[in-house]
Amino acid sequence: MLKRFLMIKRALQSMVISDAWETNREDNSGLARHVREKILCERWWENVAYIVDFTDPIYEMLRVADTDKPCLHLIYEMWDTMIENVKKVIYTKEKKQDDEQSTFFSIVLDILVDRWTKSNTPLHCLAHSLNPRYYHEKWINECAGRNPPHKDLEISQMRMKCFRKFFPITQELNQVKDEYSRFATCSEELNDFDSIYDRWILDPVKWWANHGQPIPMLQKLALKLLN
Repeated sequence: MLKRFLMIKRALQSMVISDAWETNREDNSGLARHVREKILCERWWENVAYIVDFTDPIYEMLRVADTDKPCLHLIYEMWDTMIENVKKVIYTKEKKQDDEQSTFFSIVLDILVDRWTKSNTPLHCLAHSLNPRYYHEKWINECAGRNPPHKDLEISQMRMKCFRKFFPITQELNQVKDEYSRFATCSEELNDFDSIYDRWILDPVKWWANHGQPIPMLQKLALKLLN
């Protein structure tokens, strides 16, 4: 709605300065004047544009997540990117440095985190853990403070919860944990150049199809979950 307002800004301004605007609203002239003042106020339009700018990353994430395209394994990265983009808009508006506090951003963040906590599931964590790209040094070094999934406490706890559910037999659970360890640390058969390099350039499903044979249980789970 607000985006639409910005698109038709000139038309709205032309409308409220026309003779017909006051004439056709004599029954509620006070409201008509109030609307006219807002539409002609540049500060009001700046605020509208600001709201659109910092909510755009939120709507973009919702839009991508609400498609038929598989994206379960991308949700965590999309979330982090969305938060960073929202923060960037707010901090630019408030002329703050990254290490400074913003009361408004804190309020927005609390709302988003509350919603994220309610919708985040162990499957999101497992899918994130099975994306080979998130173990490549280029991805890790893209942003300060980024960790691969096996070094994130919350993700690791949720991943283990899924493993225990999907593999209730102790022998199978131990095997899939061993396979995950090799996958996460790029060890043994997964330590060759192509396997490591392709983590960065290949679609996750294609990586698993090409390089997942040494860890068959995890490969089967990944292909099912990421597809």
